[in-house]
Amino acid sequence: MQIDIKTSSVTQLRNTFSHIARRLGSDKPASRYQEATFDLQPEVNFHYRPIWEPQYELYDKKRTRVVMRDWYSFTDPRQYYYGTYTVARSRQQETMDKNIAFVEQRGLLRGLNKPVVDELTNFLLPLRHVEWAANMNNCQITSLGWGAAITQATMYHTMDRLGIAQFISRIGLLLDGNSGSSLDAAKQAWCDDRSWQPLRRCIENSLVVQDWFELFIAQNLVIDGLLYPLFYQRYDARFSAANGPALSMVTGFMSTWFDETKRWVDATIKTAVNESEANKAVIGEWINHWSREVLTAIEPLVARLLEDQALVTIGSLGSDLRARVQKLGIQA
Repeated sequence: MQIDIKTSSVTQLRNTFSHIARRLGSDKPASRYQEATFDLQPEVNFHYRPIWEPQYELYDKKRTRVVMRDWYSFTDPRQYYYGTYTVARSRQQETMDKNIAFVEQRGLLRGLNKPVVDELTNFLLPLRHVEWAANMNNCQITSLGWGAAITQATMYHTMDRLGIAQFISRIGLLLDGNSGSSLDAAKQAWCDDRSWQPLRRCIENSLVVQDWFELFIAQNLVIDGLLYPLFYQRYDARFSAANGPALSMVTGFMSTWFDETKRWVDATIKTAVNESEANKAVIGEWINHWSREVLTAIEPLVARLLEDQALVTIGSLGSDLRARVQKLGIQA
């Protein structure tokens, strides 16, 4: 008995989905990111208007003053869709877990003297409340935004902020031996310490911003663009010079995350600015307003954190943000 084994090839009729082919101009193979992003936003057949905002459709482009011909031009330079995003964050989580375990086993934070522990408790741990607000703000952007190209990225950003808040909470547990007392003290500082109140007021004002693209500017460009360099660069460098690298090890994710997400934030804003002069004007207005608000709000914190370097630091933070904005085509 003879058995002949033959192979046959199946000719693929299409290389991608039809809606992707229409956007790319031909039936060219599409990347996973393109297939998971383009034209996923519902546009028709909405059953009702939201009863709390009947002037809008359920998904409505008019919820922001920014106007785009194609809302899918906000592509993410990181090319994050669910698969690539979760893989990247999983690897970073493993690295952070190892760093935190190393610091915990050797008592590198718990062994600091009490004034230093109190400083971290009062001026680093309250950032977990800032991150909670950032989580809420990006969730709001995701809810009201238009087009999956931007809303899927802001949803990933939403979850990142929750993760960062948890990392900061774990730093507190390292400081107090898992008792949680440092987190209670940090909340007390956030609510009552006079140095935090201007920033707390500014953060709470951001929670009620109605225009979702203005909220994107306020939170992801201005607030983050000033707080992350302040705490995870300037303050971290000063702390490490006096107390060793333990803090840098447990805040490493925040530094690398900020550098990574800054590329996406800048690309998004630059795309909107290049769309029209009207967009450029309104975005410039938002940046000027929020940068003044946030710079004024952080002055008491900078004075307490960096003392003799406070004025220089405020000036450099402002000039760095201005230079960043100018690269996007806006005079701020």
